[in-house]
Amino acid sequence: MAEHQQVKGSRVVKVDSEKSWDFFISQATNQGCPVVVHFTASWCIPSVAMAAFFEELALNYPDMLFLVVDVDEVKEVASKMEIKAMPSFVLMKEGAQVDKVVGANPDEIKRRTEAFVTSFRSQYKMT
Repeated sequence: MAEHQQVKGSRVVKVDSEKSWDFFISQATNQGCPVVVHFTASWCIPSVAMAAFFEELALNYPDMLFLVVDVDEVKEVASKMEIKAMPSFVLMKEGAQVDKVVGANPDEIKRRTEAFVTSFRSQYKMT
């Protein structure tokens, strides 16, 4: 699929179209995989600054899918997800948003991601 890019050695996948967004969300839903999305913009300094943090976060959670969406390149997805400010970080399960953090707050993003993954893992261990 030509509509997405993954930097070599990175666990973060760049979404380049609405079609690739639908593909990744569908695949994650089918596989029961939680998703963390970084909505960014090249002109937004806090968004750009959070890229390295997001890459590091992805390395800590190999059982989750990490996506990055540039709101100017994929406006349809930003609109569908009601993204109004950057950076925004959205946690998704089964194709639906379960949490959102707006702003460059690494500690809060890390805390919410940990809580999200803990609840996700415990839910699936009980079955």
